[in-house]
Amino acid sequence: MRSSFESVLKNKNLLHLDKTARDGVPAPLRRVAFVLREHFSMMAFTGAVDALVTANLMSAQPLYEVLVVGGAEETVVSDLGIAISAGCRLAELKEKEQHLIVVCGGFRVRLQADPLLRAKLRSADAAGAALGGLWNGAYFLAEAGLLDGYDCAFHPDGRAMMAELFPKVRLSSHAFVLDRQRIGCAGANSSLGMMLEVLKRDCGDSLVNAVDEVLSCDKMQEVMDVSVVAVDKDPTLPQALKLALELMHNNIDEPLTVDEIALCVDISRRQLERLFCRHVKATPSRYYLELRLTRARQLLQQTNKSLTDIAVASGFVSISHFRRCFREFFDVAPGRFRAGARQGG
Repeated sequence: MRSSFESVLKNKNLLHLDKTARDGVPAPLRRVAFVLREHFSMMAFTGAVDALVTANLMSAQPLYEVLVVGGAEETVVSDLGIAISAGCRLAELKEKEQHLIVVCGGFRVRLQADPLLRAKLRSADAAGAALGGLWNGAYFLAEAGLLDGYDCAFHPDGRAMMAELFPKVRLSSHAFVLDRQRIGCAGANSSLGMMLEVLKRDCGDSLVNAVDEVLSCDKMQEVMDVSVVAVDKDPTLPQALKLALELMHNNIDEPLTVDEIALCVDISRRQLERLFCRHVKATPSRYYLELRLTRARQLLQQTNKSLTDIAVASGFVSISHFRRCFREFFDVAPGRFRAGARQGG
């Protein structure tokens, strides 16, 4: 029986692990339609879509089917002046087949009633679909009478208008909200966070943590090549654990012993093990091995170094030990892994 990643590093390596061996029951395919309004925010749109596309890459089978919906034309111009081809016009949208419909607004989107969009949204709501808005896209949900009694995230410039026109809508000061069958974000930077929460609700913590690891690593002030979002963004980590992690990161090619690390951070080995199990989900030695294999995986993908050089750079004393460990964790020999990565699969 082969080994697998136990620590938080599993999220960083999930895309590269054997999909058939992943834990959990796959969620059913969910259809998500993004209705683009003229001059929609490209950043808000791509942030939301990127989360769903990355989730599909992480899963053994596709989780989301994304449909881009235009207006009366086949293309829609974004706030950046870039034209996006739509999968269908709004009149052609089969709204009753969608699980989620998101209206994409933007700073220059005209907020005025659209009878066709209103009818589509009401029909989707009656069929049980969830509805959402990006930036000021929630205006169209409110105009259709579908936000009364719901929390609503809206761009600050439009909140006064929303309060006057739709007094039954509960305007939120949060960057994004999820309230039962309604979701929304107030601007371009919050769409990814909003959609990550949707992923968590649909698919659970494991998948969303893996997606977050890919898309959110650069939110940190310092980005290390083998950093882990779940750990690096946690301000509550004990100082001794932070120091131990830093020592491991800085000594991959010549690994320290667990006793040496405990001595350097001035706690007992047993205390160190407890900290790792609580915060990193693995023993220090296990995490260290997974860290070194993560580095090896990166070097296989991104350099032309020989397997021997990679084994040494990853702290393995012999090429045979490196080959065996890599195969146990990734279910493929390192040479074949490199060949597959270069072929894009």
